[in-house]
Amino acid sequence: MNLRPLNLREKRLLDLYSYCQLGMTPQTFYAKWQVSQEEIAAVCSRSISTVPCWFRKGRSYRRPTATDLRHLALMDFLLDHFDQIPEELRDNLCSTQLKDEHT
Repeated sequence: MNLRPLNLREKRLLDLYSYCQLGMTPQTFYAKWQVSQEEIAAVCSRSISTVPCWFRKGRSYRRPTATDLRHLALMDFLLDHFDQIPEELRDNLCSTQLKDEHT
């Protein structure tokens, strides 16, 4: 197996990403984008029954994880900048299954 070493620029990017406090709450994402809670569940790889708990008050409230907040922030970034991402790069971001659905 030929592993590709990281150059200095790539190491800086790795550090930047690793220590980034990127996050967006489900409430903020839901208020910004016309999406369903089912779509939020798909973005965060959560069950459909989990997401409504993030919007509840009181004892039935469940806090989203840092991973959930990061998923929503990354999706927000991609939605905001989709047109600026070169098609070749967009193709690399999506699985072949998703690409097949859009062709």
